[in-house]
Amino acid sequence: MRFGIVVSQWNEQITEKLYFSALQTLKRAGAKEKNILSIAVPGSFELILGAQKLALRKKIDAVICLGCVIKGETPHFDFISQAVANGIANLNILHNKPIIFGVLTTNTLVQARERSGGKHGNKGEEAAFTAIRMLSLTN
Repeated sequence: MRFGIVVSQWNEQITEKLYFSALQTLKRAGAKEKNILSIAVPGSFELILGAQKLALRKKIDAVICLGCVIKGETPHFDFISQAVANGIANLNILHNKPIIFGVLTTNTLVQARERSGGKHGNKGEEAAFTAIRMLSLTN
């Protein structure tokens, strides 16, 4: 299995935890480090193009997108969250390979922390497991 991981640098204290958990989960499942290509992008919106670049590589079987969007006082949260969800969904269809949505969309930083290694587990780990499961369906 060969994986791509694209991770947002925005809300880095959260996305680093998501990334580390996803990476460790893939390794525990038997993926070799040389078969995991990781790239960082500035924000969650840029996950779409980053995932596109990784999906175009023939040596990548699945792409995991990791990001964190926290609601603020403006509608920006809604626009970004919707655009990222739609963009990643479209990439699945376009490339006919798993492009996994591992983007937290929370109301608060506390909620993001709870989902990146706190009482709600780590969604990076869940995204990695999802990629592995989806590959078993497509192979």
